[in-house]
Amino acid sequence: MNANELTTDRLVLRPFKASDAMDLYEYLSDPEVTSFEPYDPFTLDESRQEAEHRSKNPNFWAVCLKDSGKVIGNLYFEGQDFETYEIGFVFNRNYQKQGYALESCKAMLEYAFRTLHARRIIAYCSTANKNSWNLMERLGMRREGCFLQNVTFKK
Repeated sequence: MNANELTTDRLVLRPFKASDAMDLYEYLSDPEVTSFEPYDPFTLDESRQEAEHRSKNPNFWAVCLKDSGKVIGNLYFEGQDFETYEIGFVFNRNYQKQGYALESCKAMLEYAFRTLHARRIIAYCSTANKNSWNLMERLGMRREGCFLQNVTFKK
């Protein structure tokens, strides 16, 4: 795996491109997808701006179908202090519950531990977001705490 692109059996994880705006809009404009995010659904113009922003931000990884190149979601992966990294994920509702989030997150965690020599991976999640909790537990993560106030989730 190289630092600019990770591949799995079905997916390619790569930096965003400004041309990913329509695929990004497809899922970031969906109120159900953004319901656990700290932002409202995006307009088409906001999605264009966001794709441009993400194309310059190495913490955002586009999750693409290997066969078509379609962006079906994204991972957020940022280094913190003391060899700790934060991971986050958002996926197009049409591609949820098919194992894509698990597959892409496993690839990122493998890259983090083997290549970056990460010691710890953290994630934040609304306590009401059962699907994300289940995914994190399937990745081998464990619940360690509950903030009384930190990130404002809409749900």
